[in-house]
Amino acid sequence: MTRFVQSARRNRFGRNGFTFAEVLAAMVFMAILIPAVIEGLMIANRSAEVVERRAIAARLAANLLNETVVTGDWESGVNSGDFGEEWPGFRWEMNQTAWAGDVAAGMEELTVVVYYPVQGREHFVQLATLVAPEGTVVTSEEETSSTAP
Repeated sequence: MTRFVQSARRNRFGRNGFTFAEVLAAMVFMAILIPAVIEGLMIANRSAEVVERRAIAARLAANLLNETVVTGDWESGVNSGDFGEEWPGFRWEMNQTAWAGDVAAGMEELTVVVYYPVQGREHFVQLATLVAPEGTVVTSEEETSSTAP
């Protein structure tokens, strides 16, 4: 009877853990899986940050472009700068070129580029609009036609 108790006790207590090979296989699997998951999380984080900052840069560029056009500062104003301490790392440049679409209209293309950093890399957003230089009269010709019933 003691043999039966000893063999039952050995089976119950001797096989509760994992073998060395099972533990080693699990560690190898985790060593492969953990770096891949961390890299995926880093890429997702970087993408989310780029999208967030791109939206901010687009709003800043639109505000700057509208303000510059309304005040007329684009003709004699500053061509570059930053957005101050409120938006650290965001800087802008403004370029003015003759519009190639209709030379006779005398329009200028005003382009604002806002640069912003994300995790050590610089990205940018570019917005453009057409403006008429001061003293330029912009007219448009419309062709109307009517048909009689």
